[in-house]
Amino acid sequence: MSVWRLLQLETHDASMNMAIDEAVLRARIKNTAPNTLRFYRWKPSAVSIGKFQTLKNEVHVESCKEKGVDTIRRITGGGAVYHDSEDEITYSVIARKEDLQGADIAAVYERIYAGLVEALRILGVTADFDKGNEKVCPNLTVNGKKISGSAQSHKGVVVLQHGTLLVRVNFERMFTFLRPPAARTCIEILDIARDKITSVSGELKRDVSLEEVTRALTQGFRRALSIKLVDGKLTTDELQVARELAREKYATNDWNSQGRSSCC
Repeated sequence: MSVWRLLQLETHDASMNMAIDEAVLRARIKNTAPNTLRFYRWKPSAVSIGKFQTLKNEVHVESCKEKGVDTIRRITGGGAVYHDSEDEITYSVIARKEDLQGADIAAVYERIYAGLVEALRILGVTADFDKGNEKVCPNLTVNGKKISGSAQSHKGVVVLQHGTLLVRVNFERMFTFLRPPAARTCIEILDIARDKITSVSGELKRDVSLEEVTRALTQGFRRALSIKLVDGKLTTDELQVARELAREKYATNDWNSQGRSSCC
């Protein structure tokens, strides 16, 4: 049974959250860090966009500024995501692809999503793996409604996959900040969202704590990946790289608006 590092649930702002994921990815590539499972929250709340998206097309930027919501560009693909400071847990898996037994991108997604499927089963929710298509990344659904989405970055033999698990969802707040793909009325947008998106609490018909979900996620990944998880922390080098990336890349307009960075 292989041993992985577990970075327990922490809360950071958007720049630091994305910087830590990239710092761990770099360390894993250099083999100075082990395969790592990380859980985190966002404070303040944030909207993240995919690496190849245009910020103004995906996000109500002025609404974010007015409400103190961060905006950030990921190094992974996929679409725009609203990360509520109280209503979701974000996970990241940074590992060698051979350790995930993933022959291709789709197989890696399915292997990692098996951990979330098992976590949801532990909580009492039955989820299905949706392979997605050329426009939509693979995701997890419950009775056809999305409950978790993820995105990947592949660097040689190492993959970073990070994604969200919705514990609760406030559609009105979500679409204050996300710009929908088509011009529709607010009522139409909310009706469509309610038909397509769900949450752990919504499925269980009770409030579920983030701590309960984190425990289930830890157990789910351990079982699904047949790994031993050992509590750890960032190395001194990872923390130094993360702080530099947060300051010189992820907090800059060049990166978040233009996708350009001369950092690091």
